[in-house]
Amino acid sequence: MPASYAYLGPEGTFTEVALRTLPEAATRELIPYVSVQSALDAVRVGEAEAAFVPIENSVEGGITTTLDELVAGTPLMIYREVLLSITFALLVRPGTKLSDIKTVTAHPAAQPQVRNWLKTHLPDAVWESAASNADGARLVQEGRYDAAFAGEFAAARYGLEALETEIHDAENAQTRFVLVGRPARPAAPTGADKTSVVLWQRDDHPGGLRDLLGEFATRGINLMLLQSRPTGAGIGNYCFCVDAEGHISDRRMAEALTGLKRICLQVRYLGSYPRADVRPGEVRPPFPGTSDEEFVGAADWVARCQDGRF
Repeated sequence: MPASYAYLGPEGTFTEVALRTLPEAATRELIPYVSVQSALDAVRVGEAEAAFVPIENSVEGGITTTLDELVAGTPLMIYREVLLSITFALLVRPGTKLSDIKTVTAHPAAQPQVRNWLKTHLPDAVWESAASNADGARLVQEGRYDAAFAGEFAAARYGLEALETEIHDAENAQTRFVLVGRPARPAAPTGADKTSVVLWQRDDHPGGLRDLLGEFATRGINLMLLQSRPTGAGIGNYCFCVDAEGHISDRRMAEALTGLKRICLQVRYLGSYPRADVRPGEVRPPFPGTSDEEFVGAADWVARCQDGRF
């Protein structure tokens, strides 16, 4: 397997900045790809050891392109996550004034994060989506658009200047990125982990989603992401992308996944990995009755009852 990481490019994306925060990135060749799909496909066909892509932002929720790629196709697994604070700059060719801007571009996920700023400062500008924010900067450099929303750090890379900086509609906006590779044994639990799965119902019936969520709730497992995605099988047919607190080696998580496997048409395991938003010593203790010890003790009690030793 080549010692390389694919990432959503071109150079100068927020994805690249987040990727370079991983210590192991310094020992890998970092290769930009034109889309999330092509970066993940590079892993599937063996061109790259892993891919680093955005999966969620704090303004709009899950990045649907990434979620859909993980839902379909050859299974992949999440190994790490990174949180990056996001603020945009308006990048233009030198000499461009705000009044000159008629067209703007960026990745589709950027638009909800700058929508109000656009309405206030460039109400008549036409928005066009780009494959990434850095690709939008490249298109401005080529003269295709007047301005791009991207990281200020991308200006020098594309010979542009930042006409405006610190642009964001929501304070403390963050994007979550994940390192994705081929399926393998999950890393050992850290005590502050997250497990990601995709769930398909057997059929559409009243309380169907409640049944799925109940497998987590009865075991005191907190959900951190729940997003429905269409399966492509017709209107009303959805699967559910779920991030839950805990590791597959935790007794309560293992039992929840066992229950889901029983009642779901299909379960796709996307990995158990360390949470990026927890520092050592900040791990939240399980709810009463949901520690591994309590699960083991309860199972032992049932076994004793079966043996007449209660």
